[in-house]
Amino acid sequence: MRTQNSATSRTTIAVTATGSSRTETTGTVSGAGAASPAGAASPAGAASPAGAASPAGAGGAASAVGTTGASGTRAGSAADARAASAPRSRGTLLAGLGVVSFSLTFPSTVWGLESFGPWSLVAVRSTLAALIAGAFLLAGRVPLPERRHWAGLAVVACGVVIGFPLLTTLALQTSTTSHAAVVVGLLPLTTATIAAARTGRRPSRAFWLAAVSGAVVVLGFTLQQSGGSFSTGDLYLFGALLVCAAGYTEGGRLAALMPGWQVIGWALVLCLPLMAVASAVALSIEPVRLNAHGVIGLVWVAAGSTFFGLYVWYRGMAAIGIPKASQLQLAQPLLTLFWSVFLLGESLPLAAPVTAVAVLVCIAVTQRAKS
Repeated sequence: MRTQNSATSRTTIAVTATGSSRTETTGTVSGAGAASPAGAASPAGAASPAGAASPAGAGGAASAVGTTGASGTRAGSAADARAASAPRSRGTLLAGLGVVSFSLTFPSTVWGLESFGPWSLVAVRSTLAALIAGAFLLAGRVPLPERRHWAGLAVVACGVVIGFPLLTTLALQTSTTSHAAVVVGLLPLTTATIAAARTGRRPSRAFWLAAVSGAVVVLGFTLQQSGGSFSTGDLYLFGALLVCAAGYTEGGRLAALMPGWQVIGWALVLCLPLMAVASAVALSIEPVRLNAHGVIGLVWVAAGSTFFGLYVWYRGMAAIGIPKASQLQLAQPLLTLFWSVFLLGESLPLAAPVTAVAVLVCIAVTQRAKS
């Protein structure tokens, strides 16, 4: 910027904001500092209040524009990063709440078996959960799902609402909760495998390495604690593993198309007629011995594990993806062991803290790995 003043005139060389051109204007300045028509137009097409730009004013304006633009870009990038990470963080939290809810399922089932037979417990829990889901759907005036979604909802119903509760309840008649924890130890890997085949997504090698390592750690821990033998209960557990993984995968796919709570809600409602009839038949055949543990166990597996747990689980799964959400379940056996000690009075093995650290490391790797 160069300015040359005389008593009556001022010559100004102004630099445009881009710094690529210069314009020379000359105008007569009156005592009040008003610009003549020759000096009215600036390169940007606007005149300053005094009619002439000072060297500091022009340079300062260009500098201010540049600084403001850079700051705005940085602020926008930071805001975009926060906006992008918020759904993932919330999804991880929701999926984690689902895992905590599921970790209480086995101890609650053991309590429920104090009052109900296995078939009665499964049928009544599904019926109660379906009634809760139906009430929420009616209150929200949720329309019926599209016809193309009903087949997927049937898979969720067969795997998650009926298959897994029934098979694990039958297993827990002869197996301890620590032994049954082998199911949820292998469930993440099974779910990720079925999801990869069903959706066509291919997790990275780091993801698979961490997933397999975590599953091996949990499997080795639970088998070592249970003696490593296989029984009829094991067959029930492995069957539960397969049907639940299929239900989780299909439910996660549907949760990307409709709200997660509606997925489990409609799956439960789909089972209501069958489960209502099964409840009546089972209760008439199997003895009922009501006590506090039995009632609390029934209420939790119906409202907590079956409805609330699956509701937050599917919402979280839709946000962070099936593979990463499934890996959070690596912590479920350890949580189940904790509840088994706290609620059922079982002894906590010394290897649990070591296993807990190993599982948490695997979870951290899978959450950071590309999927």
